[in-house]
Amino acid sequence: MPKIAVVILNWNGAHLLERFLPSVIEYSKDVDAEIIIADNASTDTSVAFIRKKHPEIRIVQNAQNGGFAKGYNDALQHIEADIYCLLNSDVEVSPRWLNPILDLMDQEPQIGIIQPKILDLKRKTHFEYAGAAGGFIDMLGYPYCRGRVFQVLEEDLGQYDDQYPIFWATGACMFIRSELFHQLQGFDSDYFAHQEEIDLCWRAQNIGHQVWYTGKSHIYHLGGSTLGNMNPKKTFLNFRNSLFSIVKNVPGHKVIFLVFVRLILDGIAGFRFVLQGKFKHCLAVIHAHFSFYRNAFSMIKKRQSPQYISNYYHSKSIVWSHFINNVKYFKFLVKD
Repeated sequence: MPKIAVVILNWNGAHLLERFLPSVIEYSKDVDAEIIIADNASTDTSVAFIRKKHPEIRIVQNAQNGGFAKGYNDALQHIEADIYCLLNSDVEVSPRWLNPILDLMDQEPQIGIIQPKILDLKRKTHFEYAGAAGGFIDMLGYPYCRGRVFQVLEEDLGQYDDQYPIFWATGACMFIRSELFHQLQGFDSDYFAHQEEIDLCWRAQNIGHQVWYTGKSHIYHLGGSTLGNMNPKKTFLNFRNSLFSIVKNVPGHKVIFLVFVRLILDGIAGFRFVLQGKFKHCLAVIHAHFSFYRNAFSMIKKRQSPQYISNYYHSKSIVWSHFINNVKYFKFLVKD
C-alpha cells in the first residue's frame, strides 16, 4: 500500500485543530496514514496544543506565514510519502474516507490528483462552496463546480456519487502524488492563496496527468475560516489569480484576446459591486488589476506547455449561463 501523508496547514487555528483533528486521527488509522501539522508561523497556542494533546502528531514549523501556496511548498519539502493529502484545518472527515482515493490511484496510474465529495458542515445535506463535486472552468477561465454554480449550492441526492474526470480539485481536500507535486515545483507562491489549486491542476494536465473526483469518499467542510466569501481580500485574490492562471496556461494565440475580454468583464463586475453598495469589493477588483499589471511579465516567464483543455467546460460562459439564462444547476449547463 502506498504511503500517504495527511498534511494540515495551520495558521492560528488552535480552536479548529481542537475541533476537527480527532476525526482525522480516528478515521485515518485503517490505512496507517501519517498525520502532519504544517504550521505557518502561528502566534496562538496551536503548536502547544498539539504537543500537549496529540504528542504523536508530527509538526513541521514554517519560518513565516507564506499563505496557502508557500506554506505547503515549504512544508512538503520535509515530508516523504507517495501521496500527499492536503487538508484544510476546518474539515471533518468520515469513516474510510481514504480508501476510495487510494484504490482509484492504484487502478488508474495516469491520475495525478483526486478530490472527494465536499459537503457543507453547517448543512450536511448540501454541497459546500469550496469544491463541491469537482471543479471546471468555462472558455473564459471562470471556475465553477458540479454541485455549486456561483452561490447556488445543490442538495446532495446522490447525483454525484460517481468517479469522474474534472478540471480542478479543491485545495480544501486535495490528494496528489508527491512525485507530481515536486515535478510541478508545487503551488505558485505568487498566488498567496485562492485559485492556486486551479493553476496546479492546469499545469498537471499540461504535462499529461489527469485530475479526478470520486463520490465514494466524502468530507464536511466548515469553510470561510481564513477569509469569508464576502471578504474584499478574497475578491482581490480571486480576480487577480484567475488572470495569472490565464496568462500562464492558455495558448499564445488565445491568451491576449482572453485577457482583454476578462478585464472588460471584471470591470462590469466591479460596477455591479458599486450598484450593490459593495464599494470595498469594487476597489478590490481595481487593485487586483493593478497587481496583475505589475506581475504580468513574471507570469509570462512561467508559461510551460500551455494548452486550453476544452473537454472540461460545459458552458462557453458560466457568467452568461447563470446571470442571463438563469441556469442554477450543473445538469442544465449545455456543453457547446
